[in-house]
Amino acid sequence: MHPMRDKIAVAGVGASPQGKFPGATPITLATTAFKRALDDCGLKKEQIDGILTMPGTTSPEGALNYLRFGEAVGINPRYTGSKNMGGGTAGALLHEAAMAVHCGFANYVACVFGDTAATGGNKFNRASGWGDSWGIWGFMAAAANSAITASRHMALYGTTSRQLGEIAVACRRHASMNPEAVMRTPITIEDHQASRFIVEPLHLLDCCLISDGAVCVIVTSAERAKDLRQPLVTIAGMGQAYTTENMEREDWWYVPHQKMAVADAYAMAGVGPRDIDVAQLYDNFTSSVLVWFEHAGFCKVGEAGSFVEGGRIQLGGELPINTAGGNLSESYMEGWLHLVEGVRQVRGQCGERQVQGAEVCLVTGRGQALNCANATILKKG
Repeated sequence: MHPMRDKIAVAGVGASPQGKFPGATPITLATTAFKRALDDCGLKKEQIDGILTMPGTTSPEGALNYLRFGEAVGINPRYTGSKNMGGGTAGALLHEAAMAVHCGFANYVACVFGDTAATGGNKFNRASGWGDSWGIWGFMAAAANSAITASRHMALYGTTSRQLGEIAVACRRHASMNPEAVMRTPITIEDHQASRFIVEPLHLLDCCLISDGAVCVIVTSAERAKDLRQPLVTIAGMGQAYTTENMEREDWWYVPHQKMAVADAYAMAGVGPRDIDVAQLYDNFTSSVLVWFEHAGFCKVGEAGSFVEGGRIQLGGELPINTAGGNLSESYMEGWLHLVEGVRQVRGQCGERQVQGAEVCLVTGRGQALNCANATILKKG
């Protein structure tokens, strides 16, 4: 058995309001999320001796974000730093916090992200990947990467745009039950199909939001967490995988390293696909979710299109996903809210969107030009 399995816990989670907040800054929003996470688990600020942060897209201090946040909340940590791996950062920092606690570098580590991308006007529109010429050919923004994934899956396996729409509809249905979600009006497959193309075959409703907001997740040992306010949620498994290659690799569209990340998380936790009660799958685009189903072993390669049909991925179905609405409908916090929802589902605190009997949750993340991926197994203690 892995020496870290179930030894580390997520003690507290907190999020600021989500949406668009003129006048707010990443730090003010992050401070709100931090205070809410402290209140969630009953810790005092003075007990936090580790700070790991992700700079927002509008954070002027960049890599010194940890210093700015520490100054704002008045903490001189024993262990600290900032990291930016796009949508892969939340999982990566959670794992780093777990290792720091396990190694004795800190007792309570706050992992924090705050951003004002919506009011800051961020369009996430740089050329995709690292090649200087990609922008010249119109290969712009993250949507281009995921459009290739969608079109190739369609060409090889007969996947349809309506099947991608099933993912968008499921996320929106779940967001309609989440009072904190930005987009709560239910949508239909017809609404999805009628929305304009962003990068064909991806429609507007295949794409995530751009949001202001912040999230904080507090990590400690399972033993310490037992004495705190919330039901115990342990980190049973962790996996990360990376590639430095891009379009020169023929199977790059399928981001195969993501499968490695999930496999490592399963192995550490001693679980498999059939043990997962609920999943929070990184959804910057619906096509991202499509391949996660296959990478995580919920269906065979090429079968994800049919897998999502018939309400299987909605509440009440075989595998409910993104039960707070995900990046597509709750808010785009680059995957940080997926961790929050995963913890709350395992605690049994999600009200009408609660998955009954949920004890094991898979949370995935991916970022940059699809080069990094991670997976986390959260488990009821």
